[in-house]
Amino acid sequence: MSGRVLPFEGVVNARDLGGLPTPNGPVRRGAVVRAEHPAALTAAGWEALWRHGVRTVIDLTDDDEVDRAPRPAGLTTVRIPLEDPSDTEFWDRWGGAFTCTPLYYGPFLDRFPEVVGEVVSTLVHAEPGGVLVHCGGGRDRTGLVVLVVLAALGVRAQDIAEDYALSHERRAELCAAQGRGDDTPKVRAFLAEQGTTEQHALAEVVHGRDFAAYLRRAGLGEAGLTALRERLVDPA
Repeated sequence: MSGRVLPFEGVVNARDLGGLPTPNGPVRRGAVVRAEHPAALTAAGWEALWRHGVRTVIDLTDDDEVDRAPRPAGLTTVRIPLEDPSDTEFWDRWGGAFTCTPLYYGPFLDRFPEVVGEVVSTLVHAEPGGVLVHCGGGRDRTGLVVLVVLAALGVRAQDIAEDYALSHERRAELCAAQGRGDDTPKVRAFLAEQGTTEQHALAEVVHGRDFAAYLRRAGLGEAGLTALRERLVDPA
């Protein structure tokens, strides 16, 4: 798994989803990259991202996280804020510490299928080339979208959980670079208080719904689901 980590100068939590196994062949190398906010990428980092084949960036961050610095010519950025803070009923229940864990994934998927469908549809219909999906730290909002995509392709819950766990490893470096403590111990302690672990919580989400059917209903339809597979999977 760790071999998928991408050494883009300025970020530490970037990795390619390529190689993860699906029933129809591995995820295609270069198709989807996940990362934290790319605002800290150096010129060399942006060049490496471009050489890796990324041509579209899907930005899941809120308005107060937007980076308006210029990006390389030819790179398309699509902003789709994943979370709607105006839905106070939802966030009063599932905000705070829950949003640093997979515990809010299931309720979020049930509540906001339209925005999830919009993100995945944007990935499917992006111009040729790789797609970078990012939030702030590259773990939770990005992790939710990545889970949906991988589960829809048939990637095992164990492999999804192992990919998620890599974000904890990389986040320790990210927090250190920002001069703050790693929050992983607090996250895992909170999960323990809820009587679970991140692996178990992720498995519950993956096994709790048919993600292909979920994306069909969320707006992709059968054609969009087929296009997702064709874009992301190398046939066995």
